[in-house]
This record gives sequence, structure tokens and C-alpha cells, in this order.
Amino acid sequence: MFANLGVVALLQHALGLAMAVALYALMLHRGVARPLAALAVAPVLLDAYQLNAEQTIMPDVLFEALVVAGLVVLLWRPRPGLGLVVAGGLLLGTSAPVRQVGEALVVPALAFVLAAARGWRTRLLHGAVLTFCFALPVLGYMAYSGVILHDGFSMSDQGDAYLYGRTAHAADCATLKIPADVRPLCPAPRVAAALGVDGLVNAPPSPRYLDRVLDPQTGRRISTQPYQLQLAYAVIRQQPLRVVGDIARDSAKVFALTRDGDVGDPPIRRWQFQMSFPVYPPVITLSGPASANGIFGAAGGGTAHVYHPVALVLRDYQLHGGYTPGPVLLVALLTGIAGTCTYRRRGPTGLGSQPLALACLLATGLGVAAVLGADLYEFSWRYQLPALVTLPVACALGATAIARHRRERRAAARAAGQVPRPERATVSG
Repeated sequence: MFANLGVVALLQHALGLAMAVALYALMLHRGVARPLAALAVAPVLLDAYQLNAEQTIMPDVLFEALVVAGLVVLLWRPRPGLGLVVAGGLLLGTSAPVRQVGEALVVPALAFVLAAARGWRTRLLHGAVLTFCFALPVLGYMAYSGVILHDGFSMSDQGDAYLYGRTAHAADCATLKIPADVRPLCPAPRVAAALGVDGLVNAPPSPRYLDRVLDPQTGRRISTQPYQLQLAYAVIRQQPLRVVGDIARDSAKVFALTRDGDVGDPPIRRWQFQMSFPVYPPVITLSGPASANGIFGAAGGGTAHVYHPVALVLRDYQLHGGYTPGPVLLVALLTGIAGTCTYRRRGPTGLGSQPLALACLLATGLGVAAVLGADLYEFSWRYQLPALVTLPVACALGATAIARHRRERRAAARAAGQVPRPERATVSG
């Protein structure tokens, strides 16, 4: 499509700016103070991991842009009309073919639409329309995958592999009751810890790639996929708390103060600026017909190289605090939840903070769905990026909702004559 792949990076940086502008405009439109709104969009503009994603040829920035577009459309009015519900459903639904975790976004979007609508007929209509519009892009891509690509009527062919990786990583193989022909696929604790979920799915040392599952009649190696699923379902049935705990530990990593990779996690250096062009042999190299140089040359982009002066500054910035600290995201999440809790069906002064509480519900819900939905299968710092475009916005909306809610309560108490006058301190002798 583009004669030079550098244009893709340029467009993605433009998308980053557009997301910040759109979110800033939305927050001002919904009554957030300008300084608070500016702080909320700072991660989109200044986080080095976000800037790195915009520089790579990956789907993450487009996914974020679709999430932001859906968020802005649905929140532009306190109670979205049918047209905005249609647009929001289509935008959020389109995010799923870009990154499959987008399928989880239908849950907070549907909850918001049902809570924001007035009357059961409107709720039923808006809920049905949102679900239908969300499903259209998903079903459209699945049909394209099955009819045109001949990859089956599905969003991805990697779901079963990552289900195996997650459950095998969490499993206690010593106590797990599984058939003998499935047991070779259950990794030893040290193997599971060293490989992590990503390694159990993709690395050659993973049990799913070992030549240990043989046909008892022919003695030849057979596909391990049925055995992988047997193992996964056995772990889920027999050791569900281990799976939940494994997911919870990964989900908490986004709130860490520093950006460090744990053993078994996909290396964080993949998402950091480098002083030389990164290669991953034998898949990505600098020489050969399928190399980075070959691909860039065919696209009119010249050779794969790094512009050292800029790379040095960006790498130094990224490795020395140029990112959003995890505790900031934790505070943002908690503030968004607190803002959601200010919702009342009938506030003391009419609508009051209700629309802002619902806005917190959507912004917080989209962030949690996108990040937690990815952590269900695998933790990667790359998959935490949607938190930057959702949770700070939820925090700003939540802080505004809490402040407005407190003002409403004081006003209602004064109107009812329930505010006690401060008493003078008396000293008794």
C-alpha cells in the first residue's frame, strides 16, 4: 500500500497525536479541568513504550486508536443516542480483527449502554444494536478467514496453543490426574518457570514440540494438539485456583514501579529502542530474500538501519524513567472504580454526577477488558499499552465525578438544613 514503510511509522505517530487530542477534547467536553485533562493524555504522548509501538509495524497503535474512537463516540453525550451506539459498536467491534482481545470489549460497552439508556425498551434496543454492530466486523473477518484465506471460520488459530501454554505454566504436574499419553506434555516446574507461557507455546524446548508422543501402532510421531487440549482442560477442572493465581500474578505486573522482565516473560527488550536493528534468527535476519533488508528494499524503504543520534536519546529516555510508572496506573484504576461507585439512580440534585460515573464505568471497563483479556493467555509489556489510553482518562473522569458527587451531597444537606454549625470548643475546669 505504501511505497515506503517509514510512512506507516509516520501515520502511527499521527494516530498517537490524534488519540491525545480526541481524549483531551472529550474530557473538557465532560467537565474535566484542563490541567487534569492534560495530565491524563500525557502517557499517550510521552510514554517511551507507546512511542516505540508507534515506530514499529505492529497492530497495537491501530487497536488503541479504535478503542479511543469507540470511547469518545460513546461518551460524547451523557446518554448516547442510537446513532452513537451504532458507531461505537462498529468501532469497538473492528478492534477485534486487529487484535483478538478486542472481543472482550463488548462486555464493558454493553454494560455502559444498558446503564445509560432510559426505559427498558430503549435499553433493549440499544443493547441489541450495540451487540449486532459489534459482531458485524468480527463475523465479517471470520467469513473472510474461512472463504478467502481458507484458515477456517475463526479469529485465530493460536487460541488452543495459548490455552495450553497458560494452563501448563500453572499446572502442578505431580498431583494432576491425566492419562499416561498426555503426561509428557506437562512440563517440570523448572521448565515451566524458565520458558514461561510464551516459551511453552513457541520455543522448541517446549514439551508440545518434543518427539515423545507416538502412535502405539506405527511408532510414528503424531500431532500433540489433542493431548494439549486434554492437559489444558484437566488443569482447569482439577486446579482452577492455580490457573487463577497464575493470571493474577501476571495481571499485577503492570502496576510494578519499574519495567523489568521476569524469568519466562517475553523479553522486554523487544519493546525498547535499540542501537542496532533488532533481528531474531532464523525468522528475522538482515540478509537473504526474506530478510528485513529484502522486505524494506521491495517496499522502497532502503536498508534496515538505525539512526543513532535519535535512537541514543530515545533509548536513554526509555531506560531511565521515560514511562508511566505502575503505581500511577494503579491509582488511575482505583480512582476510575471509585468514580463509577458515585453512580446513583436518583441523585439528590437530578442527574448530577451520574453521567460521569457511567463514563468512568466505560473507560475503566475498556482498560481492564483489554489488559486483563490479554493476561488471561500471556503477559507481555506490549499488551499493557491499552492501559495508557484508558486508565488515565478513567482517573480524570473519576476524580471529577467524586468532586462533583461531594458537592452535590453538601448542597443537598444544606438545602435540607442538615449541616451542623461548627461548635466552639469549651474548656471545663
